[in-house]
Amino acid sequence: MKLRKVLSLLLVVCMTATVCACGKDSGTIDTITLKAGFSTSASDPRVIATELFKEEVERETGGRIIIEIYPDGELGSDSELIKGVVNGAVDITASSAGNFANYDPNVGISAFPFLFDNFEDAWTFVDGEVETKAEEQLYESNIKVLSHYDNGFRCVTTSDKIGPINKVEDMDGIVIRTPENRIVMQTMLVLGAEPKILPFNELYDALKDGTFDAQENPIPVIYNNKLYEVQSNLAITNHSYDVMLFVIRQDIWDRLNPDDQEILLTAAKHAEEKDRELISSQTEEYIDKLEEEGMTITRPNLYSFRTATKSVVDYFIGSYDADLLNLIR
Repeated sequence: MKLRKVLSLLLVVCMTATVCACGKDSGTIDTITLKAGFSTSASDPRVIATELFKEEVERETGGRIIIEIYPDGELGSDSELIKGVVNGAVDITASSAGNFANYDPNVGISAFPFLFDNFEDAWTFVDGEVETKAEEQLYESNIKVLSHYDNGFRCVTTSDKIGPINKVEDMDGIVIRTPENRIVMQTMLVLGAEPKILPFNELYDALKDGTFDAQENPIPVIYNNKLYEVQSNLAITNHSYDVMLFVIRQDIWDRLNPDDQEILLTAAKHAEEKDRELISSQTEEYIDKLEEEGMTITRPNLYSFRTATKSVVDYFIGSYDADLLNLIR
């Protein structure tokens, strides 16, 4: 697997640079093949939505812009994919906003615990001024946001050894995998758990061999990546909303002509709509499917969870833009 990943990344570096310019002076792109990498399986909504993006872009540009899609962590983990966009090894990816925090500390502010009660409220926030301001420094790291995919509301799953989560006290001491997301990790800490980072493409095996007691992810991610095979219990905590940034390399973007930029933005918006539609419908549908697969489903009273996590915003005073934090508070 490691050799395959190394070879894939070398291929990306070599092929990504293979573009034909309209002219040496113009610097604009005539034809190009773009590599889109994802940490999750091909059945994940972010990949399905990007297939739609690929079809529209290739159709509207007459094949001048080709999108090649690599799921299952073939080009790397989430952090490696984002780093690849920054350094030019990967052209396109979609990942949870908090995973971009190393490049803009304000990104991921929408992940603070229990900010939203439903998808509509979350989408209004994500499409508004606060999220735009939170992302405004990303261009300095060669990252251009095309649109906002949805990953859903994060929930906790646990092993047989731990049993179901019914109350905050049940979280005490469990070793839980989280992404490299400071807000999510702090949320788990104040709930009493012991969060540890692991790339998503390594999660299934780590849960299978018992390295972790638990993990937390949105319901569609849990089902589409078959985590029910290695976890027995699902607690619908909805503790954090997970917006994903669908991004392209800024240097590639700057070399596209205005017409092609408009094509990509329109296609990205259509892909966003598809992704959100899939996530919202799957969130409801897959609860029953997970139960059919043998998971025990619990719906904890979330008042105590909300109370226990109130300190998370205060913990990040000084880490985020003060105006943004005040809006969140």
